[in-house]
Amino acid sequence: MLKPFLIEGRTEAGCDEAGRGCLAGPVFAAAVILPPDFSNPVLNDSKQLTEHQRDALRLVIEQQAVAWAIGIVTAEEIDRINILNASILAMHRAIDGLKVRPEALLIDGNRFKPYADIPFTTIVKGDATMMSIAAASVLAKTHRDEYMERIDADFPQYQWRKNKGYPTRPHREAIRNFGPSPHHRMTFRLLDSQLSLDFQ
Repeated sequence: MLKPFLIEGRTEAGCDEAGRGCLAGPVFAAAVILPPDFSNPVLNDSKQLTEHQRDALRLVIEQQAVAWAIGIVTAEEIDRINILNASILAMHRAIDGLKVRPEALLIDGNRFKPYADIPFTTIVKGDATMMSIAAASVLAKTHRDEYMERIDADFPQYQWRKNKGYPTRPHREAIRNFGPSPHHRMTFRLLDSQLSLDFQ
């Protein structure tokens, strides 16, 4: 059962990211402030939901949230600052976009860097514990999936419409056969040990 807030009566923004383990594409984060009486029986960690459930929930969350915003950090930035820093930066950018300033931040996971003077709490498996973090996980995941499907049109050989940039075997075989795209994260291990990479 998801909890609606950590401290009752406080304006809390839940934050989560999507795409951290991908080989290609940006990392997306979302920040969401839900109304105190928000309730939805389907809402859960986005990884536990079907694509149809996530898409339907995204509409509900975006319509009913007090405020929500998306933050994006590109593959090029990820290569420059590393994926942990990129994930945190994406969350900061999402918080930047909120039209309502939260009194506290609830962060999925165990790592974060302070944002302005807003107190924060990191919560491991927060997307399966707190309603606002679960909502953020749905928005981050659906917005990122939509982006990967859009760029798939320019690079269909990598099958991003199916794998969303995650390290599936067909994705790695496409990298071996065609080389990396401008969207690939060059600091990541793009091929597994069974596939040799030979491109200059």
